[in-house]
Amino acid sequence: MGIIVFLFIAGAYLLGSISSAVLTCRLFGIADPRHHGSGNPGATNVYRLGGRFPAIIVLIFDMLKGVIPVWGAYFAGLPPVILGAVAISACFGHMFPVFFHFEGGKGVATAFGSVLPIGLDLGGLLIATWIVVLLVTGYSSAAALITALLAPLFTWLIKPEYTLPVSMLACLIILRHHSNITRLWNQTESKILRRRNSRNK
Repeated sequence: MGIIVFLFIAGAYLLGSISSAVLTCRLFGIADPRHHGSGNPGATNVYRLGGRFPAIIVLIFDMLKGVIPVWGAYFAGLPPVILGAVAISACFGHMFPVFFHFEGGKGVATAFGSVLPIGLDLGGLLIATWIVVLLVTGYSSAAALITALLAPLFTWLIKPEYTLPVSMLACLIILRHHSNITRLWNQTESKILRRRNSRNK
C-alpha cells in the first residue's frame, strides 16, 4: 500500500508539473505567460494574452491534471486523506513545476479538477459560485478565493467524509493567492471583466 501511495503522489506531482499554459502559448506563438501579463501561467492570464481559445485549452488540461490522478487513486480504493494528498501533490506540481524552473500558476483549475471525482453536484456548485462572483466583482482572483472558502462547506453538505482533503486544498489555494489578496485589499488588482459603461467612459 505504501508503494502505491508514493507512486500516486509522485505521479500527481509530475503530471501537475506539465505547464499547459507555457506549452499552449508556445504552440500559438503567444508571449510566455510567466513573464508577461500578470506573470501567472494559468488560463486567466493566457486569456489576457492570447484570447479565448488558447485559454480554454489551458483550462481543460489544467483540470485534467487534477482529475486523472485523483480519479485513479479513488478507483484504487485509497482513503479520502490520501486522495487529498494526491490532489495537493498535483496542485504543488502546477504551482512549482519541476519541468519549468518551478515557475507555476495558482492551481485553481487543477484543484477544481481534483474535486470533480467527489461528485458532479459539488463541481456544479463550485462552478456556479465562481461564475456569480466573477460577474459581480469582475475579479478572477476574488472568484477563486470565495469559491475556495466555500468549497469545504459545500463538500460537508454533499459528502462530509471528503471535507478534510477539500479543506486542505482550499487552504493551499488561498495561501497561493496571498499577492492577489493584497492587491484586492489595496484596490490595485486588475479585472478580467469590466462593465460596458466603464469601457465607454
